[in-house]
Amino acid sequence: MKMEGNTILITGGASGIGLAFAERFLEAGNDVIICGRREDKLQAAKQKYPALHTRVCDVSKPADREALYTYVTSEFPELNVLVNNAGIQQRVDVLCATRDWNDYSQEIAANLEGPIHLTLLFVPHLRSRESAAVVNVSSGLAITPAAWAPIYSATKAGLHAFSMTLRLQLADTNVEVIEILPPAVNTDLGGIGLHTFGAPLDVFADGVFDGLRSGKSEIGFGGTQERLQFTKSEVNEAMRSMWLNFLHNNPEFRKDV
Repeated sequence: MKMEGNTILITGGASGIGLAFAERFLEAGNDVIICGRREDKLQAAKQKYPALHTRVCDVSKPADREALYTYVTSEFPELNVLVNNAGIQQRVDVLCATRDWNDYSQEIAANLEGPIHLTLLFVPHLRSRESAAVVNVSSGLAITPAAWAPIYSATKAGLHAFSMTLRLQLADTNVEVIEILPPAVNTDLGGIGLHTFGAPLDVFADGVFDGLRSGKSEIGFGGTQERLQFTKSEVNEAMRSMWLNFLHNNPEFRKDV
C-alpha cells in the first residue's frame, strides 16, 4: 500500500497498537480517523495528536458498526484504508468458565465478527477509490494458539483465515489485503501489566511500518513471521511449551481447580 496521502480508519485506535499506528500514519502524511469505546481515551489521544479525527464506536455491536460506516463514508468520502485493529483478550480456564455468556461472546464479536462485518460494509466503498487496502491485525496466536486464551486464539485464527480468503477474492481489484501478526507487545491488552514481557510497542510498530513500506502482505514480528511456515508438529510443540511456561509463571490460573 502507498504510505502517504491516504484517509485511514483505525478501530481500537485510542491506545496501544492502534494509537502507535495512528501516530506513524500521521507522520507519513495521512488523514487518520480513530474509533474506540471510550470517549475519554479518544480525547486523550486527540490531545496528544490534534490532527486525529475521533469517533466513539463499540465494534462488538452491529448497530455501532453500521453507524460508523455511515459516518465515515459521509464525513470522509476519501477513505481508502480500513485497519481492523480493535480487540479483546481474556484468560479463560474452561474448567471453571462460569461467567455470563455475554462476557465471552463480546470477545468473539469484537475480534472476529466486527472485522468481518466492517470489511463487508466498507469494501464496496474502497472499490471506488483508486488505491485502497484492508489491514487486519490478527496475532501470532492465530498460528500457535495460547491455551490460556482459547477464545482470543480462536478469533484470531478466524481472522487469519478471513484475511487469506479476502486476499484471493480481491486479488484482481484495487484493494490490497494486509495481515499483521503481532507477538506479545507491551500494551494493556487483557489488563494492565499482563504484557510487560512483550516487545516494546514502538519497536514493534516501527517494524510493522518497515513491512508496509516493503509491500509485504503478511507482516510478522519477533518470530511470528516464521510461525506461518511451521509444520503441524512444530505448532503442537510450540503450543505445549507456551502452555507449560504460562502455568509455571501464573500458578494462580488454576488454583481453584
